[in-house]
Amino acid sequence: MAVPDSERIAAAQAYISALASHKADDVPFAPGCTRVEVGLKTGFSGNHLRRSLNRGLQYRVIEKVSTPEFTIDGDTVRAQFELSTTPKLGGRSVGARIDETFLIPADDPSGRAQIHHINASIRPFLTR
Repeated sequence: MAVPDSERIAAAQAYISALASHKADDVPFAPGCTRVEVGLKTGFSGNHLRRSLNRGLQYRVIEKVSTPEFTIDGDTVRAQFELSTTPKLGGRSVGARIDETFLIPADDPSGRAQIHHINASIRPFLTR
């Protein structure tokens, strides 16, 4: 039985929400999930990604995320959103436009939506 698109989007949303909440215990990572950010591998397993989101300094600076725009193409769920961080640079906040593609198979053998891979593209910007 195929995993509904709504559940696949909910899995991606759980990850995006955890970026700002720093609470990733309920993000449905597949055990072997990996993450690549601008060509560099930054996630080595589901447990590694969960620990990083919960306690990693690289994520602690993320303050909030916008509501994502989702599209689905086959087994991939694409999310486009913006995030803002707490650090200031010359009195301006640092933000980023994020384009992440999640591999969340519709026919996952587990029968539920699980994130198997994340590919992230990040474009930083400054705001007033």
